[in-house]
Amino acid sequence: MTITATAAPLLKYLVRLADDNVVLGQRLSEYIASAPELEEDLAVANIGLDHIGVAQHLYSYAAEVEGEGRTEDDFAFWRTEREFTNVLLVEQPHEGFGELIARQFLFDAYQLELWEALSLSSDERLAGIAAKALKEARYHLRHTASWVVRLGDGTDESHRRMQDAVGAMWRFTGELFEADDLDRQMAAEGVGVDPTTLREAWTATVDEVLAEATLHRPDDPYQASGGRSGMHSEHLGHLLAEMQWMQRTYPGLQW
Repeated sequence: MTITATAAPLLKYLVRLADDNVVLGQRLSEYIASAPELEEDLAVANIGLDHIGVAQHLYSYAAEVEGEGRTEDDFAFWRTEREFTNVLLVEQPHEGFGELIARQFLFDAYQLELWEALSLSSDERLAGIAAKALKEARYHLRHTASWVVRLGDGTDESHRRMQDAVGAMWRFTGELFEADDLDRQMAAEGVGVDPTTLREAWTATVDEVLAEATLHRPDDPYQASGGRSGMHSEHLGHLLAEMQWMQRTYPGLQW
């Protein structure tokens, strides 16, 4: 299923937002039953479900905007990796709990600012989705920030691992604040937000938490990019193969 270049800007914008969340939700699902404690196992599962729920609402709205009879499942399960427009950060794998928390914290800090801005969208449907997602994002950020502090300001070993995890994910954060023609058009129309305007608040939040965690901001001059235009890391194809296997193996399957 391809979204054509001439598709409505709103459709492409909604799918872009949804892709971020469905990919991250799938990535989080991989860690269920592997968290360091039962309570955290449930937390990871619930956060993943929150992201998938947001994606479902956005895909559903996108399908209505498109008006071709497709559903949210078509957007999630019948596109290839080159057709996904999520940022690279959310598709990055985690070798352990530190990487999961670092990736989630850096993205949570971004989404808190994003949803707050989009809750004021001139598009009432999008504003409603964003307002609900904002409530969840506040919890997500409190949760992951507390873990960053707990691990960063813990033992020497936990501090080292948390610093390494933040360093591994940092090079994917710059893309969060890149603006293309679609972002600028949606912002000019009052529907979306220019992501460049979110960087200052994100940086303040991240720096505050890192300082409390006795961690330093990575000094990595390289920033990866390309996810918004469908140029992904090698990890997304493997993730989608697992996520889409059932639907592609048994098309039209009904429970």
